[in-house]
Amino acid sequence: MNRTQLDHLLKLHHREAYLWARQCCSFDEDLAKDVLQQVYLKILEGKAKLKEEEKAKTWIFSIIRYTAIDQLRNAGKIVSMEVDEEIADFEEEVDSTDYEAIIRLLPRMQQEVILMVFYHQMTIGQSAEVLQISLGTARTHYDRGKKKLKELISIAQTQAQNGK
Repeated sequence: MNRTQLDHLLKLHHREAYLWARQCCSFDEDLAKDVLQQVYLKILEGKAKLKEEEKAKTWIFSIIRYTAIDQLRNAGKIVSMEVDEEIADFEEEVDSTDYEAIIRLLPRMQQEVILMVFYHQMTIGQSAEVLQISLGTARTHYDRGKKKLKELISIAQTQAQNGK
């Protein structure tokens, strides 16, 4: 793929790439911009090569995810990528319409699958490819994430109604 084609590809997916970078960086906009810049440099310098053009979006998302993980780890913001299956308790009131805050309460892998499927219109299979997990594992995270998200929204709405 030549430079012009890569430029076009990056422009085509820029908005979604930025949103994904922001999500991978725990919604830290400055870090997301730095990560996205590093990703674009990796791509344009040929350090990351696209093998199948029809998988461009999943390819970009994968590079963003792993670059963000490296940046967060270097900044000391990631302790582990272990899956935590416990639902976080609401210690303080969460606005039942603040879905970003509610999604952050999900375990990391569930967050990522849910965000890719709902916000980035990817299939569960594509999200599995980005996360480098099996399709069955991605489906499990998706299903559990939806159930927990529904429960968390219900808890937030109950708190709002009770005036907590």
